[in-house]
Parts: sequence; C-alpha cells; structure tokens
Amino acid sequence: MAALLLLLLTGVNAYEALTLPLEGKRLFNDMLMPGQVSAWFNTLMTGCTLLYVMLSGRDIRKVGNHVADYFALIFFTLCGLYILSSYNTLLMLFLGIEILSIPQYILAGADKRNLKSSEASLKYFLMGSFSTGILLMGIALLYGAMGTFHISEFSFPTTELFSPLALAGILLIVVAFGFKVSAAPMHLWTPDVYDGAPTPFASYMATVMKVAAFYAFIRLFHNSLGSVSNKWMLVIMIITAATLLIGNITAVFQQSVKRMLAYSSIAQAGFMLFAVLSVNELGRQSLIIYAVAYTLATVGMFTVLAKLKDYTYDGFNGLAKSNPMLAFATAIFIFSLAGIPLTGGFMAKYYAVSALMTQGNAMWLVLFGLLMAAVSVYYYFRVIWAMYFKPGTPQLHEPMTTTDNWLLLFTASLVILVGVAPQLVLAFA
Repeated sequence: MAALLLLLLTGVNAYEALTLPLEGKRLFNDMLMPGQVSAWFNTLMTGCTLLYVMLSGRDIRKVGNHVADYFALIFFTLCGLYILSSYNTLLMLFLGIEILSIPQYILAGADKRNLKSSEASLKYFLMGSFSTGILLMGIALLYGAMGTFHISEFSFPTTELFSPLALAGILLIVVAFGFKVSAAPMHLWTPDVYDGAPTPFASYMATVMKVAAFYAFIRLFHNSLGSVSNKWMLVIMIITAATLLIGNITAVFQQSVKRMLAYSSIAQAGFMLFAVLSVNELGRQSLIIYAVAYTLATVGMFTVLAKLKDYTYDGFNGLAKSNPMLAFATAIFIFSLAGIPLTGGFMAKYYAVSALMTQGNAMWLVLFGLLMAAVSVYYYFRVIWAMYFKPGTPQLHEPMTTTDNWLLLFTASLVILVGVAPQLVLAFA
C-alpha cells in the first residue's frame, strides 16, 4: 500500500511538471534539460509502473523475504528513467543507464530458491557490465571528437570530412544501446534472463525498463546526431532487420509462453527501432505510443503467466471455459501484441511504420517489418487457440479474486482505449 501511495504521489508530481515552463530550462550546470515531452513521458511511465504494481504486487510479495527492498529498487529504476528522459550530457546518460540497470540485476536474482534466477542475474550482470564498457568507450571517443560532453553543443562539419573518432564513438554507442534494448545480435542474454527471472520482475524489465532505454536512444540520435544520420542509419537498419527476423522466427519454435514473450520482446524492439530510424517528429510520437501500448499488453500477459502453474502453451488449454474473464483479458493482450486493429498495438505499429515511410529511404525495411508482423500472428494466436479451442483445465497458483479480474479487465480496456483514441497518449507530446 505504501508503494502504491508513493507511486501515485510521484505520478502526480510528474504530471504537475507539465504546467511548468520547462522548455529551454537547464538544471545542474546544464546536465539535465527537461521539456514538456520528457515530463509527459515520465508521467506515462510512472502511471504504467503504478498499474504494474497494482497487478503484480501480490506476486512480488511471494518472491522472497525482502519485499520492501524490491519496491525500493523499482523506485531506483524510475529515478534512472527520469534522468534518461532529460539528460543533456553523455555523463548523465551513463549515470541514468546505470541507475536503471543495476537494480534489474538484483531483481533478476531475487528468487534465491531458484537456481535459474541466480543464473539469470549473473548472466544479466556480466552482459550488462560488458555493454557498459562499450558505452563508456563510445562516450570517450565521442568526447574526444566533439570536445564536450554536452549533447546540445555537438557540431559536425558541413564538408564531406567526418571525424573517424566520432564515427567510432557513435557506432560503439549504437552497440551499447543494442544490448540495453535487446536488439540483435546483442540480444543473446534476453531469453535466458527473462525466463529465469521471477515472472513479475521479468514483466517490468521487458517493458518500462526497455522503453526508457529507447527514449534515451532516440534523444541522443534525433536531437544531437540527427544531422549526420547518413553516417549511422545503415547500421541501425541492418540491426533492425536482424532483430525482426531473429525475434519472430525464433519465437515460432518456442514451447514455453514465457520464452515466447522473451523473443517477442526482441521482435517488438525491432518495430521500436523504426522510431529511431525515423528522424522526424512522427518517429518520436510513435515511440511514446509504442511505449504505452507495448507496456500495457506485456505487463498484462506476464501477470496472467504469474497466475498459471504451467508456462507452456498447454497450460492455457481450456482457460476460456474455466475462467472466461481471464481468457478474455489475455486475448486482448495477445491481439495488441500481434497488432490487430482496435488495439493499442495496432496503432503503435501504424505510427512506427508511418514514421519510417515519411523518412522515405527504407521502404524495403517497412515491407520486411510487415512480413515479420504477419509471422508473429502465428505464435501469438497459438495462445488464443489453446484457450478457446483445446480441452483442458489450467492449474492456477490460487483462485482469481474479483480484484484481480477487474484489474486485468481495466488494463485490457486501456489497451483498447489506446487503439481507439491514440491522441490521448499524445496529448502533451
């Protein structure tokens, strides 16, 4: 209850920041430069975190004996998110990434009774440390080329001459961000970490934490490196295509729904990379819609998984008969992840594809993305098929309460609301 009240207070404060004259304001010796869009992003993500705690609070308390510590770590990650939404120097970018990441390493290993949880924590920590080293090297090289850490002061020559030092720094930062957002081929840690981490924490890692890293990605590459997009765009196009291909094709062969969602999160990262490639206002808007729609649907799906004893597709057999409200909410989440019209996922993909088409130089990637979206329908709809067309009696850890059902239906209604009225999400963006 205390965590819910604190999150509610944090969300109210973030919302009230929208009424302040933030544009052009600089804090802490120009290290932070908040704006109305970043304040709105903070508000949306705080609201999603509040909904996540309401849905998963009871499951979080079952993970271990340090419940207060778990919620404290979640608040630390929010602090990192706020920094990443407003940073103006590469040093604050590094600080925000670390404040965001270190609590996740701890949360991944929170279940001391499960060896897979400890393995997930160690693997996540090692891969995260490796990516941090790459990020620091990229920051050092970019600083050497620019002579400043302030991203608002970056300037590039108008001639064809381009500093090899700056180019190397940019490419290293792309690789480091690829680790953080689980883009291929830097995605190898994702399935094992999401599968081994306690389900409620895997839910948070796959959603709010990922979109925070994406917002930091787009802030740097649009605001400061957009003028030299021709130097890095081809690399990110290749990474995007690989992410879509590997995420979707590998998800087809999974028998565990939890691992399927892990590979699905990789595939969804491919569509979010469309926003990075679209160096325009529509691209930034598409990221905000994708952040909300993807977070709501994925948090909802992981909440459903946490209720079931069996994480395989067979564990969903007959769910529509034994618990029709739970099956209905699950179907809405699946429709959204698959991008079916009238759901938030459809509008998120629509905005992402529109932004990249507006950019005009990657039509082949748009067509490839649509093909991979069609492939994703197969493995998503296997869950629908199991719930509604296969006989069985799913085993739940404990009976669903009225509160559980209404919270899931409320989340499902938000998914539909984003799909029907996406302008609500873009109200202040």
